[in-house]
Amino acid sequence: MSFGFQNSNLFTHMPLFDEISYCGLNEEKVRQYIAVRENQPCKFLALNFIRNEEKILWDAVEDFLKRSTANAASSVRGFYTFDLLTVDIHKEIKTFNQAELSTVIVNTAAKLAPGAVRMVKYSSVYAFLHKTIDEDWGKVVFKSSVAVFKDKPEYLDLLIKQLLKDFQFPHEPVVLLLNDLSQNPVFDFENEAQQARLKKVITALIPNSVEFIPEVYIQDKNGARELLSGVRL
Repeated sequence: MSFGFQNSNLFTHMPLFDEISYCGLNEEKVRQYIAVRENQPCKFLALNFIRNEEKILWDAVEDFLKRSTANAASSVRGFYTFDLLTVDIHKEIKTFNQAELSTVIVNTAAKLAPGAVRMVKYSSVYAFLHKTIDEDWGKVVFKSSVAVFKDKPEYLDLLIKQLLKDFQFPHEPVVLLLNDLSQNPVFDFENEAQQARLKKVITALIPNSVEFIPEVYIQDKNGARELLSGVRL
């Protein structure tokens, strides 16, 4: 993956990786990557989320993106999937230009053969455009994965459990990232109940580890906090 993806709001505060490959999305809105650091591959699981009070902003940006893909569909031939990886919601609510993104999508689509995938970058938008089949008319399906956090801040640990649902600890290093897209971050050092619950669920990860204890981060507009340091057992 290129196009400066490590400068996106998903990786901007993370340790620098030599290479990042996308593996897919599970039913819990968790995106999976393989990241290489110092010749050591690691599994990277990321969950984008926003607090419920700010959902209206995400809904607005999502609508902008859907309109852009719909407009692009009228100028392409073939069926495509536009899979959004990440976006700076609070930037795009002010500066997003639907026509510009539509143009980027159309220009990218023209270079794709059936089965091909290419990254699309526009402003803070990072997405994959996948051409599925040739056709005489155009269709672009929009996909995204932003979880809405509806609980009180002290229950932030529930998102870590969502991140790990059905997860089998591998024999390689693992990085777990909660990526908070909220303008008012959910993580709060001064929320004692939240910190106690986070500590409990993170401590429970250690005996379940196979060969490496996972690295656990929570990231928001204030930067990234390492909640658990990854080490080899």
